[in-house]
Amino acid sequence: MTRNDPPHGGNNRLRAARLKQGWRSQETAAAAISRAGRRVLEDPSFEVAVRTYRKWESNDPGWPREEYQAAIEAAIGEPLTRLGFKPPKDYPSDATEDDVDRRAFVTATAAALTAGPIPARVVDPELVPYFQQQLEGHYRADMMLGPLELIGTVSEQYALIDKLSRVASGETRRALLRSGAAYAALIGWLYQDAGDLAAAAFWRGVTGEIAARSRDAQLYGYALVNHASVRTDLGDGVGVTDLCEAALANPRQLAPKVRVMALQQQAHGASLTGDRAEVDRLLTQASRLVARVQDDMPWGNAVRRTPGYLEVQRATCYGRLGAYTEAAALWQQVIAPAASIGRRDTGVWMARHATVCARAKQADQAAELGAQAAQIAVETGSARMRRELAALSVAMRPWQDAPVGRELSEALAPALEGAS
Repeated sequence: MTRNDPPHGGNNRLRAARLKQGWRSQETAAAAISRAGRRVLEDPSFEVAVRTYRKWESNDPGWPREEYQAAIEAAIGEPLTRLGFKPPKDYPSDATEDDVDRRAFVTATAAALTAGPIPARVVDPELVPYFQQQLEGHYRADMMLGPLELIGTVSEQYALIDKLSRVASGETRRALLRSGAAYAALIGWLYQDAGDLAAAAFWRGVTGEIAARSRDAQLYGYALVNHASVRTDLGDGVGVTDLCEAALANPRQLAPKVRVMALQQQAHGASLTGDRAEVDRLLTQASRLVARVQDDMPWGNAVRRTPGYLEVQRATCYGRLGAYTEAAALWQQVIAPAASIGRRDTGVWMARHATVCARAKQADQAAELGAQAAQIAVETGSARMRRELAALSVAMRPWQDAPVGRELSEALAPALEGAS
């Protein structure tokens, strides 16, 4: 046993996750989690001491503070309940991410990996537009409800599409494969929003496989962009760039919508590597294509549906780059017009706006926006929103003893603690 191994076994689930990440020592793990924390919390001073990490791998890891939670989950891509940490007594045991996500994930994964033949049946081509219409409804519901209410429903429909695609033939089969890829992409997104990046990556892989089988260049490009979005949440700017460049390898073959999606996602990758000039170049290039997005593909329509879509991306990138005043001004312009598309996305944007306001020393506005976002986070169960609120909590530390700081802390508590 080395000095980095916890005595008597310790927290073996966290240790296994560390080794899976390639962190051979606890010192390496502490440094990696520190980097993830500085990124997601937008706090350049955030640090995880090696002795703190050693405690997490001990027999009694405790339940980390909220900023540590955000950093650990961002670095490893798993919720704490799957990393050997025991939740506090007031943590809602009947509705944890672990319980809800695992049940749906196991059910849907079983459908995705079902082996053996499927009983023959006639597949009516009219089922294809039915599934497409249902998909649009799921997109709208996601923006209003968040992920936890929809994972099971969308997964069941994916399972049916998968079965039908195995016995259909000709154009009907290819159309069902295209629908199946779009449904798999949505399931991946729902897991990503719920904070389960391992399940999200699995379903992004399913999307890519089906897109390749469908021989649809547009859908395959979309699948690569979806993979890139997971890498964005993992803070892997280089990986984001690699995937987006692969998607854009033959731009003349791609519809304007797919090119816009790849360019804006690549801009997020550039922001993660600190390259503002590249962010601006990519988003400017994307802006020249937006007016040409006029396809009838049922997936990836946020670019048409969201007012100020590219400015939303720019505001997010600027906040990540530390251009807080410019980011706050952009959020001020885009949130109100874009809020009509859905409550969940509005909450994420409000939380980001609040954080850049706090960084720009606008504490009162940050507190007002943060309180509104916290209420939406509780309603939707969005882990992305909780991560944004954890970053806000850190940004508001200079006011933690002032009335505005105490009021915001009280407003954030239900969202950050996972209370219902």
